[in-house]
Amino acid sequence: MNIEFTWPWLFAALPLPLLALLLPRARRAEPATLRFPFYAALRDNLQTHTGQRSRLRLALATAAWLLLVLAAARPQLIGESVHLPVSGRSLMLAVDISGSMQNEDMQVRGRQLSRLTAVKVVAGDFIEQRKGDRIGLILFGDEAYLQAPLTFDRQTVRILLDEAQIGLAGQQTAIGDAIGLAIKRLRKEPDSNRVLILLTDGANTAGNVDPLKAADLAAREGVRIYTIGIGSGETVVQTPFGPRRVATGDLDEGNLKAIAEKTGGRYFRARDTAQLAQIYDLLDRIEPISEDEQTWRPVDELYVWPLGSALLLSVLIALAAAYRRRATAPRSEVSHA
Repeated sequence: MNIEFTWPWLFAALPLPLLALLLPRARRAEPATLRFPFYAALRDNLQTHTGQRSRLRLALATAAWLLLVLAAARPQLIGESVHLPVSGRSLMLAVDISGSMQNEDMQVRGRQLSRLTAVKVVAGDFIEQRKGDRIGLILFGDEAYLQAPLTFDRQTVRILLDEAQIGLAGQQTAIGDAIGLAIKRLRKEPDSNRVLILLTDGANTAGNVDPLKAADLAAREGVRIYTIGIGSGETVVQTPFGPRRVATGDLDEGNLKAIAEKTGGRYFRARDTAQLAQIYDLLDRIEPISEDEQTWRPVDELYVWPLGSALLLSVLIALAAAYRRRATAPRSEVSHA
């Protein structure tokens, strides 16, 4: 660690107060005085105390000026270099939060959980592993919403995914709108680094954009789409006649496969969390993490400390001057005869 100054040339202002010595002193009218027999002794006493106070005020003012110039030069504490792996890929996750995602046909460690909960568990781990990638999050139901723009802050993206609730965006599924929003957000990224991972358990039942037309646009924009169909397709319910398997969801695998093929991606089927985790492992191989690194050095601003100290000294000087004026103010005027 070392300290550096952003504007070191401001130290040239240090001698500016010395210019005050070159200015002519203002003339002061001689105040009316009253002669006392012990005037000489009183004068010597006052001059002694006044000289001491003047030297103290000068020292405080000098220290305040030095601190102000130091703060103006903007000192910074530069930390040790931190190496960050960078892949350069921009990954957008589009997660279905429609009503059907509450179906509890996914198993996590022997527990029956809803589809959205299973996605949060596995997708969260996937986000944590994507060091060096910029991750964005889209949630969609009746409409598609950008929950997190592309960012290196994986922790925040995971928190936003964990906070997603079923039905917040409506009960239906707007797959085409989600793809369209992802294209808009990925358009400014480098052509080879635009990736959309779309997770849904249903067919397109809402929105203004046809999913296949959105896929054609994605192909023209160089966005590769990996589609993942969520859900086992059936669940076990208890009936008066015992447990019974019931079909759940209306997953349109044909459309999801077509979307992936049009954009150069792939379609995956996730019937449980184990398959979903395997899919993410496969995506790591398809979209590998680069070994390149970026160097970053943390910077802490230090100017607040000398600036605060200078302001404190200025307040002390002002208070001392006010006290001195009150202490030396005459209680009654005496005129010289």
